[in-house]
Amino acid sequence: MNSRLIALTVSVIFLVDCASTNPPPLPDPIAMAGLNEERGLRVNNANLLSGYILFTPLISDTTYLINRNGQVVHTWKGEYAPASTYFLKDGHLIRGGRDPNAPRFNAGGQGGYIEKFNWEGEVVWSYELASYQRLLHHDFEVMPNGNILAIAWENKSKTEALAAGRRSEKTPEAGLWPDIVIEIEPQDKGGHVVWEWHSWDHMVQDTDPNLPNYGNPIDFPHKVDINAGPPIPQVTTEQLDAQKENLQSTPLATVGDRGSDMHHSNAIAYNPELDQIAISVRSLNEVWIIDHSISTEEAKGPAGDLLYRWGNPAAYGHPEPKDIGLGLQHDIRWIPEGFPGAGNLTAFSNSAIGSSPPVSETIEFTPPLNSNGTYHIEPGQPFGPQELVWNYSDDYWASFISGAHRMSNGNTFIDYGPQGRFIEVNREGEIVWEYWSLYSGEVRLPGGFTPQPIIPNMYSAFRATFIPSDHPGLANKTLKPLSPQPAPSVLNEEELAPFRN
Repeated sequence: MNSRLIALTVSVIFLVDCASTNPPPLPDPIAMAGLNEERGLRVNNANLLSGYILFTPLISDTTYLINRNGQVVHTWKGEYAPASTYFLKDGHLIRGGRDPNAPRFNAGGQGGYIEKFNWEGEVVWSYELASYQRLLHHDFEVMPNGNILAIAWENKSKTEALAAGRRSEKTPEAGLWPDIVIEIEPQDKGGHVVWEWHSWDHMVQDTDPNLPNYGNPIDFPHKVDINAGPPIPQVTTEQLDAQKENLQSTPLATVGDRGSDMHHSNAIAYNPELDQIAISVRSLNEVWIIDHSISTEEAKGPAGDLLYRWGNPAAYGHPEPKDIGLGLQHDIRWIPEGFPGAGNLTAFSNSAIGSSPPVSETIEFTPPLNSNGTYHIEPGQPFGPQELVWNYSDDYWASFISGAHRMSNGNTFIDYGPQGRFIEVNREGEIVWEYWSLYSGEVRLPGGFTPQPIIPNMYSAFRATFIPSDHPGLANKTLKPLSPQPAPSVLNEEELAPFRN
């Protein structure tokens, strides 16, 4: 293992990827990160769907494709620390990357690049958005027409934030970084933005009646309360410097921008049948659905308001959920046509509602979709549903990243990101396949920092995806186990010692 990484693991820290969230009491760090777990294949039942699993460790430059026996059959090596990774029908890999020189926007999930690799690992296309005004982050979605929907932050100054009704005590000196969604049309070099949606255009506030967006959020469920979400973290320069030294903060973070990442959206999904977009809004513990069928100009007005939201009615004035909902969730997806539960939504709720000590929960729910593509809501009530279709949880808590998606046989593939634990469960909640990642990485940013503050979660993977054997992109590909297999990343007992309680 790299000596720099060994040195960095000396500090025992708890990690979340949203600096504005106060973590619950610390569990045992070794257990939480799975550092004392048996790595590799753990469960491999008979009669499973034939296929492969795609993942990229968070501090690695390498994407792995493993078979059902946990053997690596292919890898792609890039230059940048990764984010979302997808395998396309044409056999290309498309992967987000963190621009090491991106200015501003010092929060978890930084991106800046989207790159496409051929099977041989060559970068055949790339797109960059990493300016002082905008930065790609976390996730993107490739549309059927080849265009790409991506989440980005945009900068709003403190003056702009206050003028829009943001309370002064919730406004950092550096201003706010609300989310936008852009649609990128790839070109031979780079791409062209052909559609945009800005969350900033759809804010409501109840602090200043003289502003045009004044109103009680409970009366405007299709708008976003500009003051919803966690308070600004209170941190001194000395405390922030200590956090950076212990990899608890991004290296360029400032006291003035703590809390600027107001929503920390971390996943995006597209439904081509509805022409709608779903977004996971972590800091508000809810998902949003917006309309993509409208123009960029129309998206600035009422037509661009939220079509639907779910997970946390308290975000728009209702009582906080006590039984079901979302907790700091990741990875929202529609279940595809032809799959069991088609049209329902799945999400990975990092902290299940009411769990103590915290555990994570994968949920499936049916949105109240009307025949015209809108969503039903009773007057004065929050959006439903009030019951889940299906859920799964066990004793593991993934404090950040992670995800889940439905498989064609009705099973659900779940990745516990911080631990690098990937499982397949059936409808009865039985684990029929389980693998713990063997791989970490040594990607470094300028100054020697890791790309994400993830120690002790050395095996972390933002997301893992099941790729069926009949996937068009795998046609005519050589998928034999590599020989020799990539060397696993291992901590010995001496290296584990600093984590012991």
